[in-house]
Amino acid sequence: MNRPKPVRFTAPKKLSEYPLGPAFRSGHLVEINSGMRTFRPVIDTEKCVKCLRCFLLCPDGVIDKSGDVLEVDYDYCKGCGICAHECKPKAIQMKKEGEA
Repeated sequence: MNRPKPVRFTAPKKLSEYPLGPAFRSGHLVEINSGMRTFRPVIDTEKCVKCLRCFLLCPDGVIDKSGDVLEVDYDYCKGCGICAHECKPKAIQMKKEGEA
């Protein structure tokens, strides 16, 4: 998995330097997950149809589609559950942190 390197955030000096859309460009993650996550998404690869809806809607961009199966980078996942909520075949379940 190609992981982006954390980059210290510096506020843009001009309005035109602010990113368009809901998030910064890829690879501009400020820090590793703060450890406040209570639930984490778990992808059932048997149910997954690779529609990539979770990949497209993840606000943190932590779902990797480069391999044969989709993977979640738990270092950066905040556990918001948007991926599980938007998964039509219900291939993503939110599991309590620490559960197998």
